Amino acid sequence: METWKNRKTEDLIEILLRLKTKQEMRNFLRDLLTEKEILELGNRWKAVQMLDAKKLYIEIIRETGLSSTTIARISQWLKNGLGGYRLALGRISKNHHKTSSSSGKRLM
Repeated sequence: METWKNRKTEDLIEILLRLKTKQEMRNFLRDLLTEKEILELGNRWKAVQMLDAKKLYIEIIRETGLSSTTIARISQWLKNGLGGYRLALGRISKNHHKTSSSSGKRLM
């Protein structure tokens, strides 16, 4: 079985880092993935946020349509993964605080 850390995935990570705007990312993701795959990624990210907010699995299932097995896996990665979810949650929190306090506008 091929490891996920390989030249192909390194190339993908490199191009993701080079995209500069939401529109560039939106266009790239839509060309790379099906609409269903994009929705699935969005649901997984929503599950991360809801788990971080201590929401119940039943609420997450209702909101995202994800299975309890997928939510449990996401929860495990949130607690014991490589720290990617925590880093991203922290960045969103910092951006929200910065935007809210400096201009009075909300990000959402």
